[in-house]
Amino acid sequence: MNKNKKTVSAVKILQNRYVKDQPERKASIQKERINAQVAQLIYNLRQEAGLSQKQLAEKIGTTQSVISRLEDSDYEGHSLSMLERITSVLNKRVIINAVDMNSNAFPVQRV
Repeated sequence: MNKNKKTVSAVKILQNRYVKDQPERKASIQKERINAQVAQLIYNLRQEAGLSQKQLAEKIGTTQSVISRLEDSDYEGHSLSMLERITSVLNKRVIINAVDMNSNAFPVQRV
């Protein structure tokens, strides 16, 4: 085995190639991580409650298509008030936390 060969993860290779120390790219990635995290959280909560998108929509007074968009990680219109409406009807509450910017931890937790 060649001892000079370094093993680097694909994520690190892509980050070094495309992001580096460019603040605007770092901010864009962070925004997309948040969108994906919120979408996954809404999906997880709905699944845990055993509800279809339509059933959840009826409970919060909106349409199935709105729930579908909220569960799409590409959707950029997530709002805290909508998340609070969803968690409220599912007997949950939103907790906001801040972590160190250097942390790579972005867990989606089931509440």
